[in-house]
Amino acid sequence: MTPSPMDPRKFKRLSRRELLKLTPVVALGAFAIPRLQAPLLKTGLGFSDWVSEKLFRSGHLAPTFADADLTPFAKFPINDYDVDDPGVDFDNWTLTVTGEVQKAGDYKLAQIQTLPRVTQNTRHVCVEGWDVIGRFGGARLSDFLKMVGADLTARFITVQCADNYYESLDMATALHPQTLLCYEMYDQPLTREHGAPLRLQVPTKIGYKQAKYLTDLKVTHVLEKVGYWEDQGYSEFYGL
Repeated sequence: MTPSPMDPRKFKRLSRRELLKLTPVVALGAFAIPRLQAPLLKTGLGFSDWVSEKLFRSGHLAPTFADADLTPFAKFPINDYDVDDPGVDFDNWTLTVTGEVQKAGDYKLAQIQTLPRVTQNTRHVCVEGWDVIGRFGGARLSDFLKMVGADLTARFITVQCADNYYESLDMATALHPQTLLCYEMYDQPLTREHGAPLRLQVPTKIGYKQAKYLTDLKVTHVLEKVGYWEDQGYSEFYGL
């Protein structure tokens, strides 16, 4: 018996449907090939970062909490990639500002503290799997960028740290109203272990974006390096 010919339109619909069913199988099969694993992971992570950046809303605030919800200061984890205290000389410390700014130079902590002080009880989330709620105080990074005459159309800010850590933020995150140049925790000056005298506090980002022991800040259109962990394969955007 001669089979009846299939309607070409039905064949195309069937082909697309079957292809969609096969896509996860093909992807899993590709991951089984060792030489394809790293490129596939890098591509997937890059796509995830791109989507996260497009969905980021500058006016959307991270949750804030009542004082009763705070993790006790003594139980707030101390986390770093190298040392708990890189030995910053507080008396001679400055934040060196360079790049696309009108007022490049060295800024003392007292100058940063002339900006409006902001306090917020927000969640700190670590990529290792733990999270805590802390009380943080400092100046909005957006206020500081305006003070130094930063080009706010630049794409990034980068920071260098006393322990040789480095990190970057996209400009939208840098200008977010909850992104702080943080110099206080629990209404007290930062301790050395928590990043004194100055750190980033960014409740819309994962913990490793919140660099401690800041020494340098640059406003730039081009990233030479993204961040310590990102340059080892971690997410570049990692919004929460």
